[in-house]
Amino acid sequence: MAKSLKLYYDLMSQPSRVLWILLEKSKIPYERCLVNLGKGEHLTDQFKEINRFQKVPCIVDSQIKLAESVAIARYLAREYQLPEHWYPTDSRRQARVDEYLEWQHHNTRASCATYFQYVWLRPRMMGSTVDPKRAEQYKSQLDSCLDFIEQVFLGHGSPYIVGDQISIADLVAACEIEQPKMAGYDPCAGRPNLTQWMERVRNATNPYYDQAHKLVYKIMPDSVPKPKL
Repeated sequence: MAKSLKLYYDLMSQPSRVLWILLEKSKIPYERCLVNLGKGEHLTDQFKEINRFQKVPCIVDSQIKLAESVAIARYLAREYQLPEHWYPTDSRRQARVDEYLEWQHHNTRASCATYFQYVWLRPRMMGSTVDPKRAEQYKSQLDSCLDFIEQVFLGHGSPYIVGDQISIADLVAACEIEQPKMAGYDPCAGRPNLTQWMERVRNATNPYYDQAHKLVYKIMPDSVPKPKL
């Protein structure tokens, strides 16, 4: 029987890793559809028919084509009955998960992606030069964001962002925070809460977490501590 759910992804993409790990961990049958960002496969007319935004990840499921990783995760929770802890049906717990998911767009995602792209990606893809002052500015913004996560989201004594169980909020956050490691940034330095939480998320989702981050671990310079595989 053919699988009706298709995931279009590239594991260099943080949100792609989120959905890949979520689907693998939840044992939801799906078809893997790799889209090579490095080769510009997301910019083709053929891919535009799949996702009008021409980005990954996205899914095709029966009669729906859906983009945006947070929207997809919520859709999977509704349609595929994900384990309750990922996206709680309890209104208050779900609201706390949503609170992080909405906050992260202009904070965790923006600061991690901006630093990674400016320091690592653009120089390699476009040959651009890194301005040390601008790089330091982006690093300062990233520091502030992660310090907030350390002190506020993870400073309440609970093991995860929302309570005692892992949720989509944790997976979204961890995959974003892994990204700047490739640019030589150590997000865990001086942040014990974040360090322990990252390891919890990894352990709770392995072996899929390490499989999804295999390329990240390979690219990371030796100056950033690598996980023991």
